Amino acid sequence: MNSLTHHRKIRASAVLTGATFLLAALLAGCASGAKESGKPASSNTPATQTQAGAAEQPKVVRIGYQKGNTLNVLKVKANLDQKLKERGIAVEWNVFPSGGTVLEALTSGKIDYGNAADGSGVFAQASGKPFVYVGNDLPNPEGMGIMVHKDSPIKTIADLKGKKVAVVKGGNHHYLTVLALEKAGLKDNDVEYVFVKDASEGRAVFETKKVDALGSWDPFFATVQIDLKPVTLTDGAGYSPNRTFYYATTEFTQKHADLVKLILEETDVADKWANQNKPEVVKLLTQELGIDEESIRTAINRRTFGVEAITKDIIAPQQQLADTFLRIGLITEKLDVSKLMPVDAPWAPNLKR
Repeated sequence: MNSLTHHRKIRASAVLTGATFLLAALLAGCASGAKESGKPASSNTPATQTQAGAAEQPKVVRIGYQKGNTLNVLKVKANLDQKLKERGIAVEWNVFPSGGTVLEALTSGKIDYGNAADGSGVFAQASGKPFVYVGNDLPNPEGMGIMVHKDSPIKTIADLKGKKVAVVKGGNHHYLTVLALEKAGLKDNDVEYVFVKDASEGRAVFETKKVDALGSWDPFFATVQIDLKPVTLTDGAGYSPNRTFYYATTEFTQKHADLVKLILEETDVADKWANQNKPEVVKLLTQELGIDEESIRTAINRRTFGVEAITKDIIAPQQQLADTFLRIGLITEKLDVSKLMPVDAPWAPNLKR
């Protein structure tokens, strides 16, 4: 090899090395610039997918409710629909005949959010399906009761021994019946329960006198009281707070805690309006539910609307309910309800009292 050829090879090698270093520096600079600007270097990284998923809002929020309950007020007031519409989100309202069916739909992924009574939550937890208690309404013990026929010889709870009592299994009025029997010195199996699927069937078997007593809840409790003029042996006062709880899927709370918070806060807005405008609420719900105005008025006037965040004081009676259901054999394993009732959760609403 002559000296000229050797010199040219050394020069070419140096140029190639320099270009390599320059390319590496440029790539490093691009990556550094992306990091500093807050943008990921590659749109295919898991971090990017997680960030995009967290930021993405659903197109529709699916809410389950029951006739005559607190979410009915929210639906007819429409303030939540408007708030979500401003975010480009629609609300899909789904009506169910009972709290149990609301939670069945929730735990099977057919709805994202809904409300149901305390007993329904215990049954759902006992089934092992995932969901979360996210809030509750104010107590309404007067909104449920145990009735007998107006010409019945039954005058007290103790007189129910050996009689047939119609209830929805695990409902708030079923729980009330258990507590009332025990307070009267009876056992749960001292009566013969006739389990019905909903309030309509309960009324039917009571009206046709296939049972001696009926446990029910508003507005159906009020309807039976007005139409059939039964004797009400007791309502829930002194027995159970009778709270309706708000529930959401685990996935919905994890992905959209902000929306859960918004729903609870807008429910409270509608509730405050309802407390100040009960005559208007009666008219709206009469039209919405197809139930007579007198029954709706009775149910509305004996309750106070309002949302509460989950606290230890709210968990305690729910645990007592679960323990009672275990004791009488409605569930087979002891539950710790607090596992599904987080306190100070990220969706806890800001409520002005």
